Amino acid sequence: MKTKKISSNVKPSKKKTHPFWSFFWLSFLVVSLWYVWYSFYEPSNEIKWVNVSNQESLINNSNKYAIVFFTAEWCSPCRIMKREVFADQKVEEMINSKYRAIMIDIDNPETKDIVNQYKAYATPTTLLIDPNGKVIEHIVGKIEKDKFLQMLLNI
Repeated sequence: MKTKKISSNVKPSKKKTHPFWSFFWLSFLVVSLWYVWYSFYEPSNEIKWVNVSNQESLINNSNKYAIVFFTAEWCSPCRIMKREVFADQKVEEMINSKYRAIMIDIDNPETKDIVNQYKAYATPTTLLIDPNGKVIEHIVGKIEKDKFLQMLLNI
């Protein structure tokens, strides 16, 4: 029986990729990077946020209602809400004039008791609390700007 000898000098051919695929992957990369930036971009706002670490400092002796926003550094929906809701001028003016704005980081060990008391295990969680400490609204998840403004106007 004769066997064919395979030449070892044969090199695999390099096919040139079609321009469509180069354009596709470049576009995919650009869109992906833009989305990552958009998800984590958080503009500054003029809301006077109060940071609290215990239940006693959550309720003060003012006659203002409190908006308590439970967030975390890693929370993308929180950042989107900060960008779309809290950076709005109408929202800023209304909160600063009529409410006490409190932001609580759920990953902070000092706020563990507050997080457990209000069962704010998911982010974002928004509470509306009357001056006596009674929870009026307890919303888990991202809130659209119009719904948030309507909630503030109903008080």
